[in-house]
Amino acid sequence: MAESPVPDTDLWNDFTSSWIGSLSVNLLCYSTVFIPGYFLIKYFKNSNFLDRAGSSIVSRSVVACVYGHGYDKIAAEEGSTTKSATSKSSSNNFLQLVFCFVGLQISYLTWGVLQEKIMTKEYQNSEGSIGHFKDSQFLVFINRILAFVLAALYLALTRQPRHTAPIYKYSYCSFSNIMSSWCQYEALKYVSFPTQVLAKASKIIPTMIMGKIVSKKKYEYFEYVTAVFISIGMTMFLLGSTEAKSGTGNTTTVSGVIILAGYMTFDAFTSNWQGELFSQHKMSSVQMMCGVNLFSCLFTITSLMQQRSLGASLGFMMTYPTFFWDCLILSICSATGQLFIYHTIAVFGPVVFIIIMTIRQGLAILLSCILYSHPVTIVGVLGILLVFAALFLRVYCNHRLKQLQQRRATGDTAKV
Repeated sequence: MAESPVPDTDLWNDFTSSWIGSLSVNLLCYSTVFIPGYFLIKYFKNSNFLDRAGSSIVSRSVVACVYGHGYDKIAAEEGSTTKSATSKSSSNNFLQLVFCFVGLQISYLTWGVLQEKIMTKEYQNSEGSIGHFKDSQFLVFINRILAFVLAALYLALTRQPRHTAPIYKYSYCSFSNIMSSWCQYEALKYVSFPTQVLAKASKIIPTMIMGKIVSKKKYEYFEYVTAVFISIGMTMFLLGSTEAKSGTGNTTTVSGVIILAGYMTFDAFTSNWQGELFSQHKMSSVQMMCGVNLFSCLFTITSLMQQRSLGASLGFMMTYPTFFWDCLILSICSATGQLFIYHTIAVFGPVVFIIIMTIRQGLAILLSCILYSHPVTIVGVLGILLVFAALFLRVYCNHRLKQLQQRRATGDTAKV
């Protein structure tokens, strides 16, 4: 008698264990949130719900999610004035600058080291059992849940400008944000951490392209020149990396490059979409942080539960206590790092922040090479130096251009 057919679970496991399979399943799970949400928003807008909305909690929630609230100009101006005053009073405070510099370096250097350890190293418990964690999406979730809690607590305890943006608009940059984070973790299975850091430094190029597409931005000639230098430096590093030459094959290299390209594309969209939201709705940075992380938690927890991988990841965490502490510290560093980013930009401006983070990228490569013994040739080192030289040149030219524009504006005002 013939046996009844049994589902080929091994085939499914092989498919989901590959980055293409994992990505496909994740996107399918996210669509179970996106598609119903899209039709609900379309329904409320087409039914003129705003005209008949009452004062109940449900009605107010629908209005906030779909329509947003009218912009309170006075509240925004008060927030803007306070921010400016804080910036002026704190810009000359050396201790404040040291605090921001040290906070960003500790948060993101520790986060980078743990990120590489979790995705590339094996864990061993007291019983001698050995395991290798592979679920990048779970790491995205635990980072976002703590960031959301911290942002929500900050909003509850402090006075903020009136929030005017429809909440659903955060979902777009939230999706691109979790996808860029997923690519960031997943790429470490195929390329070294120094390669990933240099790819992050090179994200200026897709950011410029996405800026033209999303915001119709125009760029100065020096921005194109430095982008070319960054591309050349990145190519030199990849060609001069001995790990690339002695890797596991062309498939691994190609997979790593594709995932890094995905990371840069999603990350570029995230920053440009957030910039559009800031300019249109004037929300505070912490409001942005809370909204984005809210949807990130919703997307990732839905996907993890649908794939039944949440229990497996929590089980791995209980089996290997070292992994639990690594995840906890990773989440704390990610959340506090976001707060340091917003604080540094608010007090010292984006130029100082970019310089600090560029230094952090250089230190991250050095630290990774020391801790995990990544070999780099002379050509690779020259490529690294070219990338960071181009970054500092870009920051300097940007700063000089703004100074010239301010002088011209002052001169024109004096003539009048």
